[in-house]
Amino acid sequence: GSKNDPADNTGLSHYLEHLMFKGTDRFGTKDYSKEKPLLDKIDNLFEVYRAEKDTNKRKQIYIEIDSISGLAAQHAIPNEYDKMVGVLGAKGTNAYTSNEVTAYINDIPSNQLETWLDIESERFRNPVFRLFHTELETVYEESNMYADRDERKIEEALMAGLFQKHQYGTQTTIGKTEHLKNPSLLAIKKYYSERYLPNNMAICLAGDFNPDVIIKLIDEKFGGMKMKDIKPYIPPVEYPIAQPIVKEVLGPDAESVDIGFRFPGTNTKETDLLEITDMILSNSVAGLIDINLIQEQKVLSAVSFTDIMKDYSIHEISGKSKEGQKLEDVKDLLLSQIEIIKKGEFPDWLIPAIINDFKLNEIKQQESNRARASEMTNAFITETPWTDEVNKIERLSKITKQDVMEFAKKYYGDNYVVVYKRTGVDKNVVRITKPHITPLKVNRTDQSEFLKQITSKEPAIIEPVFIDFSKDMKKLKMKSNIEVFYKENTENKLFNLNYNFDMGSNNNNKLAIALDYLDYLGTSKLTPAQVKQEFYKIGCSLNTYASEDKVSIGLTGLAENMTKGMQLLENILADAQPNEDALKNMVSDMLKTRANNKLNKGVILQQAMVNYGKYGAKSPYTNVLSESELKSLKPEDLLSVIKTLNSYHHHVLYYGLLKSEELVKVLNQLHNVPAQLKSVPPEITFTELATDENKVYVADYNMKQVELIMLSKSVAFSKDIVPAMRLFNEYFGNGMSSIVFQELREAKALAYTARAYYGGVNRKDKSFYISTFIGTQNDKLPEAMKGMKDLIDNMPESNKSFETAKQSVLNQIRTERITKMGILSTYENMKRLGIDYDLRKDVYAKVPSMTFADVKAFEEKYMKNKNFTVLALGKKDQLDINSLQKYGNIKYLSMEEIFGY
Repeated sequence: GSKNDPADNTGLSHYLEHLMFKGTDRFGTKDYSKEKPLLDKIDNLFEVYRAEKDTNKRKQIYIEIDSISGLAAQHAIPNEYDKMVGVLGAKGTNAYTSNEVTAYINDIPSNQLETWLDIESERFRNPVFRLFHTELETVYEESNMYADRDERKIEEALMAGLFQKHQYGTQTTIGKTEHLKNPSLLAIKKYYSERYLPNNMAICLAGDFNPDVIIKLIDEKFGGMKMKDIKPYIPPVEYPIAQPIVKEVLGPDAESVDIGFRFPGTNTKETDLLEITDMILSNSVAGLIDINLIQEQKVLSAVSFTDIMKDYSIHEISGKSKEGQKLEDVKDLLLSQIEIIKKGEFPDWLIPAIINDFKLNEIKQQESNRARASEMTNAFITETPWTDEVNKIERLSKITKQDVMEFAKKYYGDNYVVVYKRTGVDKNVVRITKPHITPLKVNRTDQSEFLKQITSKEPAIIEPVFIDFSKDMKKLKMKSNIEVFYKENTENKLFNLNYNFDMGSNNNNKLAIALDYLDYLGTSKLTPAQVKQEFYKIGCSLNTYASEDKVSIGLTGLAENMTKGMQLLENILADAQPNEDALKNMVSDMLKTRANNKLNKGVILQQAMVNYGKYGAKSPYTNVLSESELKSLKPEDLLSVIKTLNSYHHHVLYYGLLKSEELVKVLNQLHNVPAQLKSVPPEITFTELATDENKVYVADYNMKQVELIMLSKSVAFSKDIVPAMRLFNEYFGNGMSSIVFQELREAKALAYTARAYYGGVNRKDKSFYISTFIGTQNDKLPEAMKGMKDLIDNMPESNKSFETAKQSVLNQIRTERITKMGILSTYENMKRLGIDYDLRKDVYAKVPSMTFADVKAFEEKYMKNKNFTVLALGKKDQLDINSLQKYGNIKYLSMEEIFGY
């Protein structure tokens, strides 16, 4: 991980992570003997570039690097790794680098494990770092992207304060700007040879396979790797923090405060006590912060969490201020909860309930292959004995209240770092500017011999398993003729119960507010805090969800306590008591959250602007109560919504241990509904605007990058085009081997993230959309926009890439298994589309006979030469407006226009 980076080459581990996807001397190249001399020249030129200080000379050297890179690229075959794992049917192909680890991730069909091991063993045998200068630019883009994220700046400031000697704080994973500008391929190769060793690596597998067989295969494939002595990492010893270290961070997002305490690392008793202490403070339901600060509405939001690392650990507590509240006051409120722990002023039942919560989460995690593999990865990296990992909950269960009190007194004092995030302009942000890069020509026709060998293998076929809704679930009826969709849980002791309503804010824009209000209400017998505590005691969670056209009341947890959870839920819905002060506070917090949303670029672009682009000024997103309407709300207005909710038509989803007849009996007994259900209120219709002309909407936001979305309304939903649509998306804009990714990131280095897709329908009365996204530096805007539009209108043809996309689609369907609650939610989703079967059947039946001509015809009919609404978010005075004007008339949008308030 990045703590192992040399001090004069920070970011090196992360660079290497990117480069490990570029291939070896056997794949990723059509003639390595011709490519290698050019790559060697590039290696040496980067060393010259690194040493040169004169700006003009550096530019000339980079031009030479760019020129030779273009020649070397003629021998390269980009993305062969992604093509190979795509053919296998891999999903979730990715990698990450953190302080402690670099990890490479794949979700592989079980019948392809041997072939995957062939690919991985070759990948790590002799990696070749080709196409370096375009990948380097991708890392630049990632660095610029992080420079626009306030949360990243907060974390870096906190770490720098906590760790003034250790690399956790003196270095960042992305690396220092001066090091990113002066890379050394020779240093990267040296680092690879020193650390990518079999005695420093682990393969963590979870899934459906025979361990004995797999171990033999791993021995066979990886046995040739040679061990070397590894220079041990000796962590610096930090000085104690004697008094609070105060830091200030500026950025456009909403204000917040973060407090960090430093602790010993993994495999210590302190770590166990830290995890219990963290949960006493915040467990999302019944922690001290949850009850005393959030439930009592003393702060806008607050959370506590830990980062358990090998050498040291961190306890971080974070909060956001209410309207008119100082961050310093939020800090004091957060710290006051630790003082409560020191005094032992928390209920005796809380620690046993936390242990039960750990057990519950462990059961949930064991349902996921990814979670199991991650647990093994963490144990390997932190050198935690596996027995300790397995016995962790048993160990934690022995911790007493007195242990926690003594721990808090010893470790929590003035020994913290506090970071105040203020809203303002950060003048210290350094942007890495665009170097001279000539777009590389992407080789889509050639294939390496290694890739041919991989794709020629014919493993045992895994047949797809489609859902048969008549067999894999049951449709039951309870009283009042309510439909119940039922699936028995035969795997563990958990349950899921949902009351789902086909209505939302479009039917009643008080619904979401009422469900938020429910969170602050008690009953005639229980206070609001006691309600939360009772749910936590029995290992159940109440979750509410409201969108424009759906409401869901969900109850999950331990199956043995489902009836207790239902009784509590039904009591709250029927007997919720008014709370005038809570409503006033909630309205104030809602207005503060609305103001904060106008400072959040993700909310601005992905939610508010996308809705504006689809619907105009009046949209489901802007269908909210005005400020005056919010302030005039009375408790009875919302209590009426809560108490009448069960009286509307709805259906029930259940996944659990009860037999069907037992479930109906419990529902009939406990679910409080009238004999005759009411029809849902009529829905306000928001018409999706036809994209009949090109237009550009620009919103001003203080950021170093520009983020661009292109939208175009297409035809109404039809299941008949779904097979071609899915194949088109896989070929064109989905994943690292897609045309969009190859062209805009790999060949032209125009973005860290670039994607395009056709789809986005969740109801049969909605339309398909073309949607693209690219985040790039301001000076790359013209090239990025032109690049995306050219690809849409002139989709490149590659039969090899097409065959890869086809096999990827088919293998994903063959190995995908929709189970458990997923069967019920899939049925519900299909029903909303007007379909009564598993739509994947159509895809699997039709894709095998499709040719590239079908994908081209799809592009010609649904993508090419369409009008677009372009959404651009960036700093107005730095945007290339002349370039944007080429894509339509520009309208500058204020935040009030976008949000509707």
